[in-house]
Amino acid sequence: MDLRRLLPILSALVLAAPAFGQSSLGGAQNVPPPRQAAPAPAAQPRPEQRPPVVNPPARPQATQRNAEGQPRPAAQQQQRPPGQQQQQRQAGQQQRPAGQPQAGQGNRAAAGAAAGVAAGAAAGAAATAGAAKPPEAATAPAPPPERAPTTGSVTGLPLPRFAALRSDEVNMRSGPGTRFPIEWTYQRRELPVEIVREFELWRRIRDPEGTEGWVHQSTLMGRRSFIVRGAPGSEVMLRRRAEDQAQPVARLRPGVVGRLRACEPSSAWCEAQIGEFRGHIRRADIWGVGPNEEVK
Repeated sequence: MDLRRLLPILSALVLAAPAFGQSSLGGAQNVPPPRQAAPAPAAQPRPEQRPPVVNPPARPQATQRNAEGQPRPAAQQQQRPPGQQQQQRQAGQQQRPAGQPQAGQGNRAAAGAAAGVAAGAAAGAAATAGAAKPPEAATAPAPPPERAPTTGSVTGLPLPRFAALRSDEVNMRSGPGTRFPIEWTYQRRELPVEIVREFELWRRIRDPEGTEGWVHQSTLMGRRSFIVRGAPGSEVMLRRRAEDQAQPVARLRPGVVGRLRACEPSSAWCEAQIGEFRGHIRRADIWGVGPNEEVK
C-alpha cells in the first residue's frame, strides 16, 4: 500500500483522538477553579429570654349568695354612698306648690308669742330641776372581747392553722350547720384558707380577703397551698434557688395559686410549685403560711 496515501488518514485519526490526561470539560487536566467560601453571616445577638408569665384564672374565686340563695357576684353588690338615705328622705317629702301656705300659717304670730312664754317657763323649771338632780351614775365598762381559742375543741390542733379547699365548689354558710344560709360559694380548688374555730364537723375559716364563715370539714384538706399577693399588674419571681440574684423560673401574677412543698422556720424563702414550674419564692410575697411556720 502506498504510504503517501495513508499519511493523511493517520494524521486525521491522531488529531481526532483525545490526548492523554484530557478531561471531558476541555483542555488537558482541566480542573474547575476552587470556589471561594461565602463569608459567614455575622452572629446576631440572641434576644433576652424572659421566664414565662403565670396568670390567675379569669373566673372569680368566690360567688356571693343573696337571701334567696341565688348567686350574686361581688362586683354587682350595690353599695349605698354616704348621705343617700337622707337624700331619699328629702325626695320623699311632699312638695307644696309655690305660694300655698301651710296649715295654721295665718295664726303663726299669735302662736309664736304663746310658745315664747311657754318656753321661758319651761326653761326656768328645767334650771330648777337641774340644780336638784343628782349626778348620773357612771356607765359600766364594756366587757373585754372574747379571747380567740388557740387549740381546736374537736381536733386539738393549733388555731389558727392553714388548710386548702378540696374541690371547685365549696359553700360557706353563716353558721355551723346546713340550716344556716349559704353566703359564698368558692370556685377555686386548693385555695388556701385559715381555720380559726371548730364546732363538731364544721370549721370556721378566713379566706385571703378576710371573709369568715363556716364550711364542712370534708371540704378541706391538709395539703398546703398559697396564693400570690401584690398590687394589680405586679409580678413575683419564682427563682431557681433561694436567693434574690438567682435565675427566675417564672413570673407570677397576684392571685396565682400554687403548692407549698417546704418552708424552713428561720428562712425567708419557701419551696413552691406552680403547675410544671418549681422553684423558691419569698415568704412575704404569698398568703398561706405563717411568718415563722415550718412546712415539711
